Amino acid sequence: MIYLQLFWEFFKAVLFTVGSGLASLPFLYEISDKTGWYSYAQLADMIAISESTPGPIGINMATYVGFTSAGILGAVIASIGFIIPPLIIASIVSRFLKKFNENKLVKGAFYGLRAVSVALVCSALVSVLKISLINVPLFSETKNIFDLISIPGLVLAAICWFVLKKKNPHPVVILGMSAAAGIAFGFLGLI
Repeated sequence: MIYLQLFWEFFKAVLFTVGSGLASLPFLYEISDKTGWYSYAQLADMIAISESTPGPIGINMATYVGFTSAGILGAVIASIGFIIPPLIIASIVSRFLKKFNENKLVKGAFYGLRAVSVALVCSALVSVLKISLINVPLFSETKNIFDLISIPGLVLAAICWFVLKKKNPHPVVILGMSAAAGIAFGFLGLI
C-alpha cells in the first residue's frame, strides 16, 4: 500500500508543479503534513542534499523520500511517479506547440505559467527561511524575542551573502563553507 501511495503522492505533486524542482516544495510540505513520512526539518535537509547532488532537485527528493519511507523499491516507485507526468505532458505539448507557437492564447498561457512558477519558488523560499532562520518552538517556550531568530543561521546567511556579492565563488565552495559552518555550529552547540 505504501508503494501505491508513494507513487500517487509524487505523481500529483509533479503534475501540478510549474517550473523548477523548488516549485514543488509547497506540494512536498503538503505530503509531509498528510503522510508524516518526514518533518519540515528533514525536508530542509533533503533540499540541502538534493541541491548539492547531481540531477534535478525534485527527482532527488522523490528518490530520497521513497528510500527513507520504503527502501529501494520505494525510491524507484516514488521516482517513477515523479517522472511520468512530465514525460506525458512534454510529449503532448511538443506535438501541439509547433502548431500553435504563435497563437496569442498559447503565449498568454505561457506568460501566466511563468508567474505561477515565480510564486511557487517564492513560497519555497519563505518556507526554507522559516525553517533555517526562525525558531518558533523555542520562542513559544521561552517567550524571549531573541530566541525567535536563529542567530547562527542569520550569521551564516549574512556571511554567504557577503561572499557571494564580493567574490562570486563556485557553488561547490559555498556548499562546502556552509557544511563546515553547520558542523562547527553543531560541535559548539549553537544549533
